[in-house]
Parts: sequence; structure tokens; C-alpha cells
Amino acid sequence: MNNWFTIDEIESDTCILSEYRHWEETHCYLLNGSTYSLLIDTGLGICDIHEQVMKLTSKPVIAVATHIHWDHIGGHRYFPEFYAHSDELNWLNGEFPLTLEQIKQMVVDRCDLPQGYDVNTYEFFQGTPTRILRDGDAIDLGGRIIKVLHTPGHSPGHMCFWEEDRKYLFTGDLVYKDTLFAYYPSTDPQAYLASLRKIAALPVKRVLPAHHSLDIHPEILIRMRNAFGDLDREGRLKHGTGICRYGDWAVWL
Repeated sequence: MNNWFTIDEIESDTCILSEYRHWEETHCYLLNGSTYSLLIDTGLGICDIHEQVMKLTSKPVIAVATHIHWDHIGGHRYFPEFYAHSDELNWLNGEFPLTLEQIKQMVVDRCDLPQGYDVNTYEFFQGTPTRILRDGDAIDLGGRIIKVLHTPGHSPGHMCFWEEDRKYLFTGDLVYKDTLFAYYPSTDPQAYLASLRKIAALPVKRVLPAHHSLDIHPEILIRMRNAFGDLDREGRLKHGTGICRYGDWAVWL
């Protein structure tokens, strides 16, 4: 199981832990400050992300999920200090809109599972966060300030994380190259547009998504905002529209 995670270094104090053996290619980000480390998303939970994180930091680790979906909180059980947005606390308390059997099926779907892995042992993380986050909050890691941006659309409590000093934007599932999901009943296409407008206004130098290609540039924020705006003006920014394709990305409404 040691080759489950691929580790890439952005800078000496910032690493990406990627799960390329699952089709979703989830990326988690470890940001090291002088006092704390912040782990943005904890992945699928198939293998122990904590073991890898401990090789990359000696600081106390705070875990935070961009949103409470199974592929972003799978490793939360290893981190007693974790933060979550106020609008998704119910999903951490038994009210997630999918069954455990449905989640297990997505865990094994198009996945090169580690030898001997038993999906029947998989559990959907439940717990009480040590801090409840809201829009505009700051997470101080010691020499690094990470700002919370509430960006609903993909999910009610979805968050992007903005590091203003470096102009880094961690976009979670709001922005990535591939098909964006906005068709689930828990998604909100109109809120998605508002969130894209919010982040497209930032002076972003680097986009760091939660899935798929890391070769992604800030101009995509403008393209996505404009495309969603066009769909809205056409009366198509709503559930049931289907998949709309825009070259290197698409949205499923």
C-alpha cells in the first residue's frame, strides 16, 4: 500500500498527496506553517494518509475538507483536530444523502485497489469538528494565513481556500479540468455561478484543484464564470440540462 499516494512538492513547505490509482485522481494539500500544518482534504480513505503526512511535517496537523463528500474526508479519522463548514455539519452526523453501500460502490469503481483491500471495512467518516468555519474566517498556521471562502454550488458548505500572500487558490470540486458535477439534488447551479464570480475576481496566480490535471491555470476561472453566466442567460443553468462541454472541461447539470 506504500505506492498508493504520489507526493509532489510545490515548495519546501507545501506538498500535494495524490491518489492516481482511483479514477477521480483526488489531490490533498499539506501546508506547513511555523506552528501548525493544514491538510486540505484527506482523500478516499483507502490507505492511511496520516502515515504519509507524518513524513512531511513535525507540526500538529489540522485537517479541513473542502466539502463533506466521501472522497475528501476518507482520512479524517486519523486527525482528531479537524474543521468543517457550518452548512455541512448534518452530513457529519448521519444525514449524508447517499447510503454506505452506494459510497462503497464508488470507492471500488474504476480503481486499482491495493492487494488485499476489503471494501466491506470502509466507513463514512462521522464526527464533530473542533472548529466550525464560515466565510471570511482565517486559519493561522504561523507565518501562513489561509482564508476561508464559502463557495457553495457543488455542495452546500463547499469551501475554497485562499492564500493571499502567495496568490494560491485551493478550489476543491468547484474548479478542475474534467466534468464538474452540479446535477445532484444537493447541488445548486445558481449558487455555483455566484461562487465562480467570487473566485474569478481574485488575483490568483496558481489554481490547485482537488481532482485530475494539475496543469491548470487561472484563466480557467474566467472561462468557467463566463460559461455559467451564458447558461444562466439562456435559461439553462438548472438541473436537467445535461452535460455542457467547453473543451478542457464540462459541467453536468
